[in-house]
Amino acid sequence: MPSLFEKLWSAHEITRTKGGASIIHIDRVFLHERTGAAALNSLKASGRSVWDAKRAFVAMDHIVDTRPGRGDATLMPGGQAFITETRAAARQAGIHIFDVTDPDQGIMHVVSPELGIVLPGLTLVAPDSHTCTQGAVGALAWGIGSTEAEHALATSTLRLKKPPTMRVRFEGQLRPGTTAKDMALALIAAHGSAGGQGMAIEFAGSTVRALDMEARMTLCNMATEFAAFSAVIAPDATTLAWLKGRRYAPNGENWARAAAHWASLVSDADAQFDREILINASEIGPMVSWGTSPSQSGPIHAPVPADAPAKPLAYMGLSPGQSLEGLPITGAFIGSCTNSRLSDLRRAAAIVRGQHVASGVRALVVPGSSAVKRAAEAEGLDAVFKAAGFEWRESGCSMCFFAGGESFGAGERVISSTNRNFESRQGRGTRTHIASPEVVAASALAGHIAAPGQTA
Repeated sequence: MPSLFEKLWSAHEITRTKGGASIIHIDRVFLHERTGAAALNSLKASGRSVWDAKRAFVAMDHIVDTRPGRGDATLMPGGQAFITETRAAARQAGIHIFDVTDPDQGIMHVVSPELGIVLPGLTLVAPDSHTCTQGAVGALAWGIGSTEAEHALATSTLRLKKPPTMRVRFEGQLRPGTTAKDMALALIAAHGSAGGQGMAIEFAGSTVRALDMEARMTLCNMATEFAAFSAVIAPDATTLAWLKGRRYAPNGENWARAAAHWASLVSDADAQFDREILINASEIGPMVSWGTSPSQSGPIHAPVPADAPAKPLAYMGLSPGQSLEGLPITGAFIGSCTNSRLSDLRRAAAIVRGQHVASGVRALVVPGSSAVKRAAEAEGLDAVFKAAGFEWRESGCSMCFFAGGESFGAGERVISSTNRNFESRQGRGTRTHIASPEVVAASALAGHIAAPGQTA
């Protein structure tokens, strides 16, 4: 009997080619300013147009300046052309733009779910590897290249080889202070950064069902770091409660019909997967990376592994057996499509309230969308962060990656709520440790890597 992925795939499969590939119908296409103009201008040059502009969207998120009062700006050298050309091409194509000064601007993987653009049962593609974030609502969402984006815009289809499937079940109750970010890092650390290579992953189990929607997005987001094709979580009452009333979600009788259909979007009891992984979630604690891949992570209280490879240790300036706790930092970053939603900011603010960032540490909070920023400010979270010495920013990808034009310095050690700790990801020579927002907040206060409750 079919899994959830099989149901989504079959519902969108138009036909199969002689070579065994599938032609899949694409319901939504999301672009961003770093590659959007390339796809749209190439489409125009070929003499083709967007098949259905109402199903396509553009977010200004990757290279926009996030400093207060940014206006229509970017710190990326030569980056202004990316913004202006994407804006012009999208307007000409009739595509809705979440522009720099738009009240709905933000990171596409935050904006799309919060507006109900992505919905259970839909297919959504975007030229960004973390598009799988949106599978948290029960959609089939995956990252593509600019050429594929052009094809999807022109035809509402893509040609794909059906991927193998994996189910990852988390069972048990999470310990206090342990988050979906820690679940993801524990999975990747245990099974390697290629453990889900090219697979369509379903996250399931009692622990996943107990997560709120924003935590589910964090979990699906990190499937990219597991080398997965995509990730999905079956929609349930939590999903429906979160989506109801959102701008692009159905309403009235249409909502009732949609909700009835979404109830069928679950894996059958006897569904078969190509691989299954079972993880006892009660054994997971706060995690932090020590190397230059998310797979090179471990419990915050554990030392660097004795058999850790030399190359990442040399880059990170660490030694086998060295303790991560107490390691001095100079930067702390809360943001990115992984951990920049309102619940993330609330949890971090609860830790820093009434305290102050340690001397010598530069700390930033970058909300994932303008809506998140407004909601946080309405609750006074911005005042909490600013009083603690954090910079409070406009929304965008910011220093999740160096291409935005702003970075930490060479040799700086940074604790970050982002999804990647690759060499020079946050600046040339910057040493990045990824962790949950709680660990980032606690470390910023302590001036060294620290678990929540251990900031002194």
